[in-house]
Amino acid sequence: MRDQIIQLVYLAASILFILGLKSLTKPDTARRGMQYAALGMVFAVGGTLLHHDIIDYRFLALGLVVGTVIGWPLGTRVPMTAMPQRIAISHMFGALAATLVGIAEYRHQAGLHLERPVMAALGFEVLFGALTITGSFMAFGKLQELIPGRPITWPGQNLLNLALFAGAVGAFGYLIYDPTQEWAFYAMVGIALLVGVMMVIPIGGADMPVVVSLLNSYAGLAASATGFAIGNNVLIICGALDGASGFLLSLLMSKAMNRSFSNVLFGAFGSAPAASAAAGAGGVMKGIEPDDAAALLAYARNVIVVPGYGLAVAQAQQVVRELAEQVERRGGEVRYAIHPVAGRMPGHMNVLLAEANVAYEKIQDLEEINAAFAEADVALVVGANDVVNPAARSDKASPIFGMPILNADQAKKVLVLKRGKGAGFSGIENQLFFADNTSVLFGDAKSTLTRVVTEMKALG
Repeated sequence: MRDQIIQLVYLAASILFILGLKSLTKPDTARRGMQYAALGMVFAVGGTLLHHDIIDYRFLALGLVVGTVIGWPLGTRVPMTAMPQRIAISHMFGALAATLVGIAEYRHQAGLHLERPVMAALGFEVLFGALTITGSFMAFGKLQELIPGRPITWPGQNLLNLALFAGAVGAFGYLIYDPTQEWAFYAMVGIALLVGVMMVIPIGGADMPVVVSLLNSYAGLAASATGFAIGNNVLIICGALDGASGFLLSLLMSKAMNRSFSNVLFGAFGSAPAASAAAGAGGVMKGIEPDDAAALLAYARNVIVVPGYGLAVAQAQQVVRELAEQVERRGGEVRYAIHPVAGRMPGHMNVLLAEANVAYEKIQDLEEINAAFAEADVALVVGANDVVNPAARSDKASPIFGMPILNADQAKKVLVLKRGKGAGFSGIENQLFFADNTSVLFGDAKSTLTRVVTEMKALG
């Protein structure tokens, strides 16, 4: 009877996870999706606590306390600007849990003559879990700027990485043939940990969102393999959901940058030589004062706001909404253009704007809004760089050539909020900033736009 109840609880948890994932595809249902997922996790944990194999709840209680101490600050105190690295470190913890379960299960069953299918599941779990641990930590380090965000490369690096991965897979294969070979198991773990470091080190910081999404997929696959190894249905289902969705998201993000998946993983995008190819976008940035920008926006009938990572850094979403209200009070229309890879993770800008109570219908993605820039009086670019760089259309030497961009340069007037005169996160100079129809408001986006809003109010 107990087993039937556990399986029913797991089924309910799986349904809630699927509903949560589905709801996250739309901004107006995303909050509900998170609630579904959270409730699903409650069911999953509750079902596990009913399992008859649990003979000592003291360790579970300890894990609950330690997890709460770590997880509560991560969930409540980490600012939105640090959310990508928080997600990366969360993947590391998830992969660490899966890997430790796999190691413990192997140690427990090694002397019981593991069957080959079980060894295959355990090996897959530990292999991908281990490389996700170190890979996620390296991604966290790059996003947090603890290590250089630029690619770190040397001759023959890809060949070395492939050789290491082949070595880990070889040890995995040998374990399936003879599960009693403990040296092969621990060699696989060690090599996989090294592969995680070597895989992420040569990837530039601008590609970290794709890498984090891919590592999320690996963590999901490891969790699913854990489910097969220990006979836990909810882990099989939810790990497969996580693995498949993370991999598809990685492919979609690569497509949004018009780059192949292999180019993201092995292309060292953002390296100094590649970035210099677009450095020819010379000229002088034309500055504008807040009062002049206020007058321009006050009389604009059609404004399109392009948010980027700079908006997140400055936490300027609230003042952007206030500026939009000033434009709309004078009869103008304001919309928000979102590029698929704006910010440091998918949906980054959508979440920030929703946090500022911007209406969902005003937030449009690239395909919906790109044709409208030609009719816009002002394109207000708040901290965005690569996603509005015309070099993607015209400069074949640019690393981002061919990437779909927002056509901000086609607006009658472009106002750019920029902290300084340097290149963006990827190290590529932006031609838009030197264009004849572009004026730059230098400084912190939040404080600068606050001055603009004040000047607009003074205009009456």
